[in-house]
Amino acid sequence: MSDNEVLSYGMVGGGPGSFIGGVHRKAAKFDGEAEIVSGAFSRTYEKTLQTGRELGLDEDRLYEDYKEMAKKEAACDDGIDFVSVVVPNKFHYPIAKEFLNRKINVICDKPLTVTLDEAKELEELTRKNDLLLGVTYVYSGYPMVKQARELIQSGELGEIRVIQGEYPQEWLAAPVEKEGNKQAEWRTDPELSGDANCVGDIGTHIENTVSYISDLEIDSIAANLSIFGKGRELDDNAEMMVKFSSGATGSFWCSQVAVGHDNGLKVRVYGTKGSLVWRQENPNYLEVSYLHKPKEIHSRGRDDLHSSATEAVRLPGGHPEGFYEAFSNIYSSFLAALKDKKQGKDIDPEYYDYPDVTEGVQGVKFIETCLESSDRNSEWVELT
Repeated sequence: MSDNEVLSYGMVGGGPGSFIGGVHRKAAKFDGEAEIVSGAFSRTYEKTLQTGRELGLDEDRLYEDYKEMAKKEAACDDGIDFVSVVVPNKFHYPIAKEFLNRKINVICDKPLTVTLDEAKELEELTRKNDLLLGVTYVYSGYPMVKQARELIQSGELGEIRVIQGEYPQEWLAAPVEKEGNKQAEWRTDPELSGDANCVGDIGTHIENTVSYISDLEIDSIAANLSIFGKGRELDDNAEMMVKFSSGATGSFWCSQVAVGHDNGLKVRVYGTKGSLVWRQENPNYLEVSYLHKPKEIHSRGRDDLHSSATEAVRLPGGHPEGFYEAFSNIYSSFLAALKDKKQGKDIDPEYYDYPDVTEGVQGVKFIETCLESSDRNSEWVELT
């Protein structure tokens, strides 16, 4: 295939009322590098047909369920190059497994699975079948997160001592899962979300963002998961103390009951020479401080940034970039790797800047370690 050939993909999930399905479709389409041609968008076939019609898809490529879809797409001469999995957490594993077994590449919403055994099995299948599996940890797609990564890993901040991450939201401060909010309904239901809600939904974003920018490995965690919503079975708030194998220390906090916060992911990193702060709600700027120097504000689109950050910039300075652009950067890197793979090139994961199955497994390890620590009265538990 040529570099400008458009890849084809299908989607499982993303039917009527889905937020994240629409995000994935927009991100895949952003650069004109992929076209959706098939889907099993809902557990109800009529809703799949409805979504397919809205997207202008051929009815012959709309399926009753994901198993039929995987089987028939694998048998097609023009079958899909990859599938996008955008269903509740509990179904990530069986769907991804089905497509991997049919030799179809996968990009999946996070967390990758709800158990570590499942995540490791998908990792093994990916390697065994020589496929690609991406996990859409979106925040690594922001240019100023990439700038932070370059500053830290080039030694600009010196030896890293302390990392603090927080992700407060207020959307579950009231019992909206009992008021018809479908996103709240499935996220607070262990039959759909798994054993974690808040930690799995947004805590894992802290872990991935910190891991991405610092390249530090978590050694152990002491976690306290709380349930404040009356009648809920899963956590809606969590505090985590973290020790890194390098000797650095840190603390993470995620909450869905923090009144006054919309989507407040913030990461602060402190080294021997300097520090930095990145805020998701003001994502085009990175605050950097050095010993005995005035504080700096790095601006996306205006300043001379490191190459990886510059390559992720999509708009001129003064035009705000955010969630959709970052999501499209994840897809763009995944699609670049997939195109090269189809051309027979060797794929070095370090070269393609998207979260792959390794990061997916790491995220599930983080969730399970937090759950184990909290169950053991916040004892320190090694991340193994």
